[in-house]
Amino acid sequence: MRFEIVTIFPGFFAGPLDYGIVRRARESGLVQIGVHDLREFTHDRHRSVDDRPFGGGEGMVLKPEPLFEAVESIVGAVPRNAETKDAGLPAGPGQVPSGATQTSAEARAGTAIVLLSASGKLFRQAEARRLAGLERVVLLCGRYEGVDERVAEHLATDEISIGDFVLSGGELAAALVLDAVTRLLPGALGNEASVIEESFSAQGDEVISARGEAGASGVVAAAAESEGLLLDYPHYTRPAEFRGWGVPEILIGGNHEEVRRWRRQKALEKTRRNRPDLLRSSL
Repeated sequence: MRFEIVTIFPGFFAGPLDYGIVRRARESGLVQIGVHDLREFTHDRHRSVDDRPFGGGEGMVLKPEPLFEAVESIVGAVPRNAETKDAGLPAGPGQVPSGATQTSAEARAGTAIVLLSASGKLFRQAEARRLAGLERVVLLCGRYEGVDERVAEHLATDEISIGDFVLSGGELAAALVLDAVTRLLPGALGNEASVIEESFSAQGDEVISARGEAGASGVVAAAAESEGLLLDYPHYTRPAEFRGWGVPEILIGGNHEEVRRWRRQKALEKTRRNRPDLLRSSL
């Protein structure tokens, strides 16, 4: 799999890409990562990538020309009749009306062009899994007060936010997405089962099998109806006794079925306590 990162701060990625799972995946050839300086795709002597917005307002906005040229240098020309994301927009020169059948860059070449933006849809584990199934992901790092909307409408296949907060730019968000996707690739982790058992990976249909297994556990029974995602269960390691806090006896008793049920129940309790929004019905 290949990642392409378009940024005005290419040096930023010298750190995040050189550690842990991402580093090992690069060294093994599992992923290739290209980092592209957006200023290399400008044509004025100041290498300008931003300008003031039409209509007034504070701050500067990234211009469309360098971003389009950067992506086109990576994946080839973007069709002028690429599907408009906003069904309310009229067709411009060279465009077909919204709603007509189009072929996106992702469909043509197994490529996603992702704009990191506070205005994008929230990045979740399901989205990481989808991106992990592609051949190539291009990450566009926004900066300043935003990015010309034509980039989101006519260039990007996806507009993604990593949370309900604002960062100075998309570099941190791009590193986060890259890490989340890389660890889902077969061979990236030493233990492939880790991906299945960690937070946000347990699906509702797995929880439904808990019915009847935990008897009067209202938490388990209610969550079985929720069909939501679960946080990870609690983990303990040595020493078995630390400052008066002991490891739950069930974890050292040797009964694997009881351990499995206990972990499921604790995962449900933690989800209810910390992220009830992940459960589709209230517990």
